[in-house]
Amino acid sequence: MSFQTPTEIVAHLDQFIVGQDKAKRSVAVALRNRWRRRQLPAELAEDVYPKNILLMGPTGCGKTEISRRLADLAKAPFLKVEASKFSEVGYHGRDVESMVRDLMEIGFRMVMLEKTAEVREKAKDAARERIFDALLTIEDLREEDDDPGFSGGQSTQEVQFVNDGGLWRPMVVPTQPQEGAREDAGIMGDEELRTRLDERRGKRDALASALDSGELDDMIVPVEVKDRGTPSLSVMGPQGTETMGIDATALQELWGRSPGSRMKTRKLKIRDARQLLEDEEAEGMIDAQEVAEEALRRTEQDGIIFVDEIDKIVGSSKGSGPDVSREGVQRDLLTVVEGCTVFTKHGYIRTDHILFIAAGAFHFHKPSELIPELQGRFPVRVALQPLTEGDFTKILTEPRNSLIKQYRELLATEGVTLEFDPSGLERIASVAFKANKTTQNIGARRLMTTMERLLEEISFDAPNLRGQTIRIDGEFVTKRLGDAGDDPELIQYML
Repeated sequence: MSFQTPTEIVAHLDQFIVGQDKAKRSVAVALRNRWRRRQLPAELAEDVYPKNILLMGPTGCGKTEISRRLADLAKAPFLKVEASKFSEVGYHGRDVESMVRDLMEIGFRMVMLEKTAEVREKAKDAARERIFDALLTIEDLREEDDDPGFSGGQSTQEVQFVNDGGLWRPMVVPTQPQEGAREDAGIMGDEELRTRLDERRGKRDALASALDSGELDDMIVPVEVKDRGTPSLSVMGPQGTETMGIDATALQELWGRSPGSRMKTRKLKIRDARQLLEDEEAEGMIDAQEVAEEALRRTEQDGIIFVDEIDKIVGSSKGSGPDVSREGVQRDLLTVVEGCTVFTKHGYIRTDHILFIAAGAFHFHKPSELIPELQGRFPVRVALQPLTEGDFTKILTEPRNSLIKQYRELLATEGVTLEFDPSGLERIASVAFKANKTTQNIGARRLMTTMERLLEEISFDAPNLRGQTIRIDGEFVTKRLGDAGDDPELIQYML
């Protein structure tokens, strides 16, 4: 979980998002409160619930981008879902509780990656040994296959049983030495045997050196890996297929036929086998139960769910058709937001301390049209402002990985240099802003449409323009876009 101060969180978001200071501050305070709660005594902390946030604003003003950047910053289980994808229990579709199960899976993978990083070096060594053993088998250089040591080809003994008056007694019968062994015994001395062993050891060392240097990465070797081809079983229950799912792996373990214990031989390139075996070895070094317990704790205490398009589940006043189910989704969502216990395959999760951030454009509905109980579960409300023409100009240049930087670097791979003049940036912003006012307002996403239209020919001809520098100024933008920036009808069809 992030321990940054609200000021630091806002500064981080400023690197990617232009404007919307109120939304950034609200999110920053919510994140910081997670840390503050952890400093309280356990008894008091249990009664401190997160203050869920409702973001309201037009499409393309930064609601979704705030959620994306928040996920990177939080370092906690984070899930973004669309409210319109869920349906009321009893209707066809996903139930609301599935978002909690998905959040738990994210937390489990997060902890698993951390634990894997801790044992990665040991796993690499173990995987390397398995690959090396496979190479030795191919080259017939295993130590157990070395020539008879210093025995000089002595014959071995095998045990047979004979019937002695009704009792079976062991009788040692010397076996005949192999032809090669007889020759070694009769011809080779200890020095020659040492020389042969040294040669084989030298070959093994050379093979190990080639393996470590990567010279053999394209070589195909047979390796034994776990058989993970497990069929899945599920049945329909009152809570949907996700809750009532039957884990085929668990059933096979119960029957003593765990797929993890079965091995199969695969022929892989060494570079592919290395990664596969590293993951397999790391998995064997990690306690899955410990991972599940830590993931459960993080999900319950630090989890964040971003519910987008919440305005899409507001029912109309007619009370007919699919709108009847929309209010049902709100009530199901209310149950999860206010706190309940959800079953997952890793254990039961309480949602009391999960932070919910909801967002919606609310073009056709108002937040007050949500059911009153759900409104009360989002005490922090922030209205995001529509973007201005000046904001569009900043969006083109100020974010860390701005659109201008992206296009410049993409074309640089073809040897084409793009130079953007301030007049060109202002003209691009003006065209995009007018397009939003004239047609549907899609916010900052309009800049992507405008930039694609502007650089379409250059992107197509880039392989033939290697070594050239192209300057994008106001005149260039007007020439490429024609009169689309000033003609509402052309804007409608072109941008």
